[in-house]
Amino acid sequence: MPNARRTPGRQLQCMEADEAVAQFVCQLQSLGHTELTVSGYHDCARHFVRWLAQSAVAIDAVNGDVVARFARHRCKWAGNRWHKRPSYKYMRRVNRFVRFLADQGITEPPVAKNDAGVVTCLAEFQNWLREHRGISELTIDRHGRMIMGLLPSLGNEPGAYDTEVVRRVILAAAQRHSRPQIKAITTALRGYLRFLAAQGACRPGLDSAIPPIPQWRLSTLPRYLPSTDVERLIASCDLTKPHGIRDRAILLLLARLGLRAGDIFCMRLEDISWEEGTLRVCGKARRAVCLPLPQDVGDALLEYLERARPDIDDKRIFLRSSAPYRAFARSQGISDVVRLALKRAGIINPPSRGAHLLRHSAATGMLRGGATLDAIGALLRHRSTDTTAYYAKVDVAMLQLIAQPWPGAVSC
Repeated sequence: MPNARRTPGRQLQCMEADEAVAQFVCQLQSLGHTELTVSGYHDCARHFVRWLAQSAVAIDAVNGDVVARFARHRCKWAGNRWHKRPSYKYMRRVNRFVRFLADQGITEPPVAKNDAGVVTCLAEFQNWLREHRGISELTIDRHGRMIMGLLPSLGNEPGAYDTEVVRRVILAAAQRHSRPQIKAITTALRGYLRFLAAQGACRPGLDSAIPPIPQWRLSTLPRYLPSTDVERLIASCDLTKPHGIRDRAILLLLARLGLRAGDIFCMRLEDISWEEGTLRVCGKARRAVCLPLPQDVGDALLEYLERARPDIDDKRIFLRSSAPYRAFARSQGISDVVRLALKRAGIINPPSRGAHLLRHSAATGMLRGGATLDAIGALLRHRSTDTTAYYAKVDVAMLQLIAQPWPGAVSC
């Protein structure tokens, strides 16, 4: 890039830009990024501010259009070749620097392009879910995104909604989504229509117009691993590395207590009572219970907290093992731990690859060990005994004792 002649105003702008780049680098270093990673971000940020100076764009005027212009330009800086555009990875680094500028108040934050009235209505709906339904933040966010996707078909005038509109929207969505997805969409829409009716914005009872999506509950066998494979999974963790110590603690919580991925994702430091040997778990609908902490689980947790957990100001127990050190963004990170452990342990074709696999394995293992369905239901925190009875299907020996002969069959 050719050097531009710097006027006093441009020199002042360059000084401000260089100071912003230096602050950006300091933040990356404080987050624990490696020297190589920091160097890459530094080069991208310096390139961006040099391009701003060359293009006579003030740093406080950076917005989405300016970043798009930078992504389209060709110069020697990116990749050390003439007439080469910045790559996708390169632009990800530049966008992170732009977000840093917005966080520091140097530039204006991006403005949402959605209609303000629609955004306000959805925010009120999500607050209503939070206060009256007791569901998790991830589910609240998912419901909001699903309703946002339906609004172009529903329209922005709830007073005009009727049964024909609601059914047409659901039937059209059923052509584009799988059965589990459409069930989640209908659940979100029922909640949204009930919220609108409670606010007097639409006629009551429209939620009953949503057609049911057929699905037979508990019709399949539980997907689980034998106890020997579960132990191989736990033993596959490399305890010489911080992420191996963390993963072993997570796998033991899943395998011994049958926790859900969301339970571990939300687990906080104050939930452990070392004196009483209990663990507080806040599961679905914010129902908190105290579970006994097995010895091997407690030892694994203590080892992780003392040896492997990054020393940052965050109350979540389980954090990312690489910079930037922070809690998992969502509960899928817990399932990813199981998925990688299955690969390390060499378990071929497991029945599933998420955290629920170990929950099912814990329940079936307890049943085969002689535990009653009531005890299993208490540990798994089931509301209905029918849900726990689902695991009785794997006890083939017991089922053979109570199986009745097929009508009309010849007795032996």
